[in-house]
Amino acid sequence: MTREQFSESVVLVTGGSSGIGAATARQFADSGADVVLCARSEDRLSAVAADCRERGSEALSVPTDITDPDAVDALVEAIADRFGQLDVVVANAGTGEQSNVPLSELPIEQFEQVTETNVHGSYYTTRAAAPLLRDGGGALVYVGSFKGKYPSPSTPIYAASKWWLRGFAASMAGRLGPDGVGVSLVNPSGVTTPFGSQFREQTNDVVLDEESTLDAEDVAEAISYVAAQEPPAAVSELDLNRQDIFERF
Repeated sequence: MTREQFSESVVLVTGGSSGIGAATARQFADSGADVVLCARSEDRLSAVAADCRERGSEALSVPTDITDPDAVDALVEAIADRFGQLDVVVANAGTGEQSNVPLSELPIEQFEQVTETNVHGSYYTTRAAAPLLRDGGGALVYVGSFKGKYPSPSTPIYAASKWWLRGFAASMAGRLGPDGVGVSLVNPSGVTTPFGSQFREQTNDVVLDEESTLDAEDVAEAISYVAAQEPPAAVSELDLNRQDIFERF
């Protein structure tokens, strides 16, 4: 992406404090956009925003719990008040349960947290942001998962949340596409990020081999690519996999 690719654009990235979200914010900042980052971790969020400002972006960090619809509404209202526009939304925030735990032993709070973050949070973000995206003919990008297309016996709750997101994204494309909003779903396979820190003893950046696995910057480039499509073109779904992903089958 060039420095001018997203010049004069305002981009919202949920889950922007680390991993894919932080890399995506930096990618858009490098491409000329002003970015708004939200997450629950205020310190890390502020650090990423400062990094984006060093890259020339008017970056804002807005600590937000996306499982709270009122907080998400307030976030989007703040963007409208500050910038008067919203051109790209990256619904990235997500979490996953412990791996390979029998359902009878999995704490209910893990099921609730995964569902509330991945499902409810994506819904609340879309609900709040859609009017502004319609005004400017913007782009809405959901971060899905390889596990949203294939079974995941080790993490069935996370997989189910991403299957839901896939159906929701396609349905929102049908609803928002006629209004000039490009809706895309990006499905990465495993990524070397701190994903899993909430409930797992080891995060993805520890258990995955960095030599053969995607990193956050790979996914950020895919996100910016689909967001950059000019009407009437839209990338409905993009699968970003490690080259040997299907060896397991």
